[in-house]
Amino acid sequence: MKMGSLLFLICCLLLARAASLAEFKGDEAAIYLDLYHVDGSNSSLGNKYPEPFAHALARDENRIKALRYRITSTKARKPSIILNQSIDILGPESVSIPVNSGLSLGSGNYYVKIGLGMPAKFYAMLLDTGSSLSWLQCQPCVVYCHAQVDPLYNPSTSRTYKSLPCSTSQCSSLKEATLNDPLCEYRTGKCVYTASYGDSSYSIGYLSQDSLSLSPSETLPRFLYGCGQDNEGLFGRAAGIVGLARQSLSMISQLSSKYGNAFSYCLPTETSTASGFLSLGRASLAASAFRFTPMITESREKSLYFLRLGAISLAGKPLAVAATQYRVPTIIDSGTVISRLPSSVYAALKQAFVKIMSRKYSKAPSYSILDTCFKGSLKTMSVPQMRLVFLGGADLALTPANILIDVEKGTTCLAFASGSGDIEIAIIGNHQQKTFKVAYDVTNARIGFAAGGCQ
Repeated sequence: MKMGSLLFLICCLLLARAASLAEFKGDEAAIYLDLYHVDGSNSSLGNKYPEPFAHALARDENRIKALRYRITSTKARKPSIILNQSIDILGPESVSIPVNSGLSLGSGNYYVKIGLGMPAKFYAMLLDTGSSLSWLQCQPCVVYCHAQVDPLYNPSTSRTYKSLPCSTSQCSSLKEATLNDPLCEYRTGKCVYTASYGDSSYSIGYLSQDSLSLSPSETLPRFLYGCGQDNEGLFGRAAGIVGLARQSLSMISQLSSKYGNAFSYCLPTETSTASGFLSLGRASLAASAFRFTPMITESREKSLYFLRLGAISLAGKPLAVAATQYRVPTIIDSGTVISRLPSSVYAALKQAFVKIMSRKYSKAPSYSILDTCFKGSLKTMSVPQMRLVFLGGADLALTPANILIDVEKGTTCLAFASGSGDIEIAIIGNHQQKTFKVAYDVTNARIGFAAGGCQ
């Protein structure tokens, strides 16, 4: 009987450990969440009839325009106090709320499941390192909610839910987090947020506070987020967005006092049967042999993650461009698919890549923004080695799947594009980040890379 009781106790302990996604190391903890591509083979958000890839590239361009605006705009963006604007979110005024379309970013390509409320209900939320305010669709959804895979969140069922009044400092901070002025609902005095995106999607609702659950045993009380009552646009079937930018209302900032201001992730490929991960907390940085590059702060847009690209090599040879050509504002971003390079750097990469690939493969017509394409499939092609080298020696030694992308049957393209605009920017997109572990050590202002995949 004693032996049976002992075995039962051991089994309970193992089950309890398996149920928790928190890994503790000393006084710190890392919270591990499964991370999925929205169109992945194991995704619950995938569409039965996937859209043409050209549509995804069009959204990518909208996101780039939004990023460029945020970085290059000369308009002052100081956190504002509540303006003398009031609305009735239930009334006709709500359809004419002023939004700065194109200021914030579009939705992402990867999602995690997080819990809200007490008792907790879990929802599939898009991950975005370029957004600050997290939000999800909420009942009664008085204006509009897009179709989502999970039931709509009902805040009235949570013992810990509360909406915030307009007089709070958190309401004032919405301007910095969303780039839209906060508003005040005149019937109730509730603070109203507006999150607008580069593709004209938006979410409008109440700034709220509730319990956030990251695992069965790890919760954050008084988590600030948006409870969306009018949510329209291209969010797929996700419940909302999780913001991980460098701003006080982002999820990582709100978790920092408990876990530390750091996180890491591994983005899985669409064809992978395994999930990637999002790991929150300082301890997540110790899990791999990261090589770090400085995290640069851009004075015009402090919430995004900047770094310095120093060189690109192809087939073991550096591109024939001056080092100064790389010195443009460069962002690493989870929501942009295709990396953008300064026009002179891209021209050199295209020339060198075509010279190597055209020996074996026929050129194919351009596809949307991708103008370096070949007839064939990624699976059958021999691709030259490519490395992206960053300030301080950190690098991404790209695999063929990071370099090329199949855009349609029989056509594959170089997964880079040229920057554009009067003021150039560069972006390290998620296609080049796939299967690498990427670390964001906000406290020590550094970004790290490690090979090894998403296992």
